[in-house]
Amino acid sequence: MLWEAIIIFVAQLLFVPILTLRTIMMVKGLKGKAAGFGILEAVIYIVAIGIVLSDLSNFYNMAAYALGFGAGLYIGALIEEKLAIGFVTIEANITQKNEALINRLREVGFSVSTSTVEGINSTRYLLYCTARRDREKEFYEIIDQYEEKAFVASYEPRNFKGGYITKGMRRRRELFLKKKKNKSA
Repeated sequence: MLWEAIIIFVAQLLFVPILTLRTIMMVKGLKGKAAGFGILEAVIYIVAIGIVLSDLSNFYNMAAYALGFGAGLYIGALIEEKLAIGFVTIEANITQKNEALINRLREVGFSVSTSTVEGINSTRYLLYCTARRDREKEFYEIIDQYEEKAFVASYEPRNFKGGYITKGMRRRRELFLKKKKNKSA
């Protein structure tokens, strides 16, 4: 029955992106949201696998399950990329101190710390920045404008405390609460 294969395929298109989101929420420490996605994920999984296991001689259902899983992975990756939840720490290693680059990054709102480091043959400069993940591409574009040959690496910090970002978050939270209070008054 072709309708079963279609149901399985669509279920997988939903299941895998939800699985991706649940995993992201767990990694980010958002336990409540992860649990909610987990419940939804389990319901979809039970329906899809139940149909597949009800007739193991139906290769269309098995193919729909596999194809839906693959397509769901792709969709899940696209969703994760668009959401860009969390923060990223970016390090740019450049050959000389570039005040224009540092000023431009700060001008557009990036927190930038600098240090001098010893390379194998010369003194080099490191720029450190922690930013929201949705701004990582912007950081790379600015670096490319000023320092084409910079070595740039990024990674996701699990936790952080203090500094420019937390002050900014605190300030935004205070503004949010103030606006919320004014609306309710």
